[in-house]
Amino acid sequence: MAQKKSARNPSGIKRHRQSLKRRARNRAAKSTIKTISKKAVSLAETGEKAESTKVMRIAESLIDKAAKGSALHKKAASRKKSRLMKSVNKALSGKGA
Repeated sequence: MAQKKSARNPSGIKRHRQSLKRRARNRAAKSTIKTISKKAVSLAETGEKAESTKVMRIAESLIDKAAKGSALHKKAASRKKSRLMKSVNKALSGKGA
């Protein structure tokens, strides 16, 4: 990614450095949440109920941690958890039927 023109004064330069670090941390957290969530759903689709539930709990924990900081908004985290549970339960009930 091309860098934008940043500030010239020391405090502005420091703020820019901090924002880049925060951005990298937030992106990593979001990426991990997406990966773990997809894993939980795919395990549920294969019918591994215990394992998918375990992975879903890990994903929930990661989502809560991201919302606690500034990586995710509180309501966005709630929505993600709701959709994750909904899709895992739907996949599990599909296998049970």
